[in-house]
Amino acid sequence: MNLPNKLTIFRVILIPFFLVALMLPMIPAGKWIAVGIFILASLTDLFDGRLARKYNMVTDFGKFMDPLADKLLVCSAMIALIEMNRIPAWVVIVIIAREFIISGFRLVASDQGTVIAASYWGKVKTTFQMLMVILLITDLSADIPSASGIIILTEQILIYSSLLLTVISLVDYLVKNRGVLSEQKKDGDQI
Repeated sequence: MNLPNKLTIFRVILIPFFLVALMLPMIPAGKWIAVGIFILASLTDLFDGRLARKYNMVTDFGKFMDPLADKLLVCSAMIALIEMNRIPAWVVIVIIAREFIISGFRLVASDQGTVIAASYWGKVKTTFQMLMVILLITDLSADIPSASGIIILTEQILIYSSLLLTVISLVDYLVKNRGVLSEQKKDGDQI
């Protein structure tokens, strides 16, 4: 197993530790430990892809597991943030629905021998989601009451920017890859 794939697996292994630190109130400085783990896991996402492309270590396992690890990390965090009353459930439902749609779309494409790579909009969306999760976990408005107004406004901007980018990236994927859904049978009839 190459280094990029090991980093991807490491990211998945970090998820339960992240959730325990985040969700158990008896852990001293738990939210800061959770933020540290989340940032570390997010950095593995940055490095595994770069290493794989730079040193020609791209594998089928990595193509499958890397986006799955990202979705597990970010979706786990957002679901935990619902429980903590930090983000509305409907926002998370829209974001997760987009992930299911794109994953299904990629499965159909892979059956046809087509690889749907991450798009610019998808990468921007992921960056905003990760920043949003970090800010929501830290809950700085509780720690710095004098700046709570600007912090809450920033949180809201990140939440709704992430939501908007989620929809834009979904539309972008569907428009650019609409041919995937018009697969033809061997006899030439449309499915």
